[in-house]
Amino acid sequence: MTMDKKTIVVVGAGQGLGNHVAKRFGKEGFRVILMARHGQALKAYEQEFTAEGIETSTHTVDAAKPETLTEALHWVKSTFGAPEVMVYNVGITVPDEPGKIDCEELMRRYQVDVVSAYHCLCQVADEEFSQKRGTFLVTGGGLALYPSAAYLPLSLDKAALRTMVYALHEALKPRDIFVGTVTVCGAIGGDGFFAPSRIAESYWKMYNERGACETVYAETNK
Repeated sequence: MTMDKKTIVVVGAGQGLGNHVAKRFGKEGFRVILMARHGQALKAYEQEFTAEGIETSTHTVDAAKPETLTEALHWVKSTFGAPEVMVYNVGITVPDEPGKIDCEELMRRYQVDVVSAYHCLCQVADEEFSQKRGTFLVTGGGLALYPSAAYLPLSLDKAALRTMVYALHEALKPRDIFVGTVTVCGAIGGDGFFAPSRIAESYWKMYNERGACETVYAETNK
C-alpha cells in the first residue's frame, strides 16, 4: 500500500457510471475505494479493477443507513487518510405513478438521494481534506432542471441536491474544498453521447479545472 498515492472514494459503484468514473481516476494513478450495497458485486469489481492495474478496495454501505457510510469513511480516513476526491453517485431512479408516493416513501428517497450525500460531505470535509484541496462531486440529473410527475421524488431530490451543491460550493471555497455536480440530462448507457465512459470525462475535467460548480451534460451542449 502506497500512502502518498491519491485516493478517490465512489459511493454508488456499479457497472454504469460509478465504475467508469472510478476507472477514469484509477488510470491516472489514483487508489480507488468502491462503495455500494452488494458485497458480491463489489468483490467482482475489485477483481476487475485489480486486473487492470488499479489499486482497489471495497466497502459495503447502504445510503438509506447513514451509519454505514460513517463507518466506511472512518475506515478510509484511518487507513489512507482523507481522500482527495469523493463522488456520490446514488439515486433511486425508478418511475412512479403520480399520486402513488406517500410521505414516508418520499422521505426515504430523500434520505438516499440527498441527505446521505450531505452526510458524506460532512464526514470527509475535515482539515486534512481542506489541506489536500479536496473535491466532492455528485451525480446530478436533468430532472432538477426539467421535473417530471412520473419521476416526482427524483425530480424533487435532484433539485435539492443541485441546490446543496451551489450553496456549499461557495461556503467551502475559502477552505479550498471544491463541491460540484455533473448534471446528466439523459439516460446513461450505450456507446453514444451518454456512454458512461464519456460522461466520466466530465468528472475528471471538473476535478482538474475546479471552475464552475456545475457541468450540464446535455446533447445541446455538445
